[in-house]
Amino acid sequence: MLTAIVGINWGDEGKGRMVDLLSSDYDVICRYQGGNNAGHTVINEKGKFILNLLPSGILRDTTVNVMGNGMVIDIEHLCGEIKTLQEKGIKITPENLKISDKAIVCMPYHRLQDRLEEERLGDKKYGSTLRGIAPVYGDKYMKKGIRMGDLLLNSDALEEKVSNIVEWKSMALTGYKQSNILKESILQWLEEYGKALLPFITDTTEYLLAAIKENKDIMFEAQLGALRDIDFGIYPYTSSSSTIAAYGPIGAGIPGKKLDKVIGIMKAYSTCVGEGPFVAELFGNEASELREAGGEYGAATGRPRRVGGFDVVASAYGVKVQGADELALTKLDVLSYLNKIPVCVAYEVDGERTTVFPSTDKLLRAKPVYEYLEGFHTDISKCRKAEDLPKAALNYIRFIEEAVGCPIKYVSVGPKREDYLEL
Repeated sequence: MLTAIVGINWGDEGKGRMVDLLSSDYDVICRYQGGNNAGHTVINEKGKFILNLLPSGILRDTTVNVMGNGMVIDIEHLCGEIKTLQEKGIKITPENLKISDKAIVCMPYHRLQDRLEEERLGDKKYGSTLRGIAPVYGDKYMKKGIRMGDLLLNSDALEEKVSNIVEWKSMALTGYKQSNILKESILQWLEEYGKALLPFITDTTEYLLAAIKENKDIMFEAQLGALRDIDFGIYPYTSSSSTIAAYGPIGAGIPGKKLDKVIGIMKAYSTCVGEGPFVAELFGNEASELREAGGEYGAATGRPRRVGGFDVVASAYGVKVQGADELALTKLDVLSYLNKIPVCVAYEVDGERTTVFPSTDKLLRAKPVYEYLEGFHTDISKCRKAEDLPKAALNYIRFIEEAVGCPIKYVSVGPKREDYLEL
């Protein structure tokens, strides 16, 4: 079984929590795109963890975890993430973590370039996490990247490769009035943080193909959501990689294989980190209360998230482009304080009502059309079966299910692994 777990909206939907929950049924968990520009928060019997690069399956003793070729890996950050988890008693060895030799290294100058460009843009900035993601993906497609496998080269071969790239990158940075990058400092950085990761670097294509031959079940874990996809998202306010389920096998290393199932994750309300159009956004006290109730602050950056009611238009679009077979609805319990629950059921664009998610130019002019559903106004964190839920909560779930055109199978009613129910 090849299954993708993906975000339906702008990211931060709770994918890490669902991967941690469902990973008991899988042998291999693969991250297939992105870098350390977003975080997956997981709470289980071992504690609370925020994972930026490592697959969420790393918290289970029974899974092998793969960091695929579609990722961009800040090796300094990864070393710190591994150390933090090991200090909390999480086992991380070459047997349960495998890093693709084709994944691209996110370098210190990528972080620098990211910051300098956001500063140059000023009020027109994209809201980058400043983790170097756009510059490193740009370099990948310019064929100016350092791959994880390059860390296995002998010192002379690596120095030659780095020397050529540093010369080119220094030319790009002079426009920002920066001095030339020192080749020696880059080589020292690669040596310091790359050395500890050498045992984990391997050909993940061969590993995954062998796993499939042995009938092992593989899960592909996405970062961010459909609306941050470089092609299908709210461009240019997107990530720089493909967050779509169909890219899962490609980004993991087995492009010739097809998915058997796609599980889409979406919140019971809307959240967004960063700049760009967010039609369902709430403001003032209404937004502050929802943000505080849900603890809506970025796992990677700590930035306050923008919040809004559930967005039917955006979510139905996300379900379509992800090809979701079933859904998990997270954080339903957060809405328990509301007497009436806001739901954005349509957009108004240039005076016309629509339920079709528009392209970016029209999206910038879109206004939300809100309806309010009856609130359930009670603690549901102990509910473990559909019949345990208040009627209003179940009605809310069924309304969303019908509106987005995909069955909801899982509903989370709290942050812990066991705080969920199946419908």
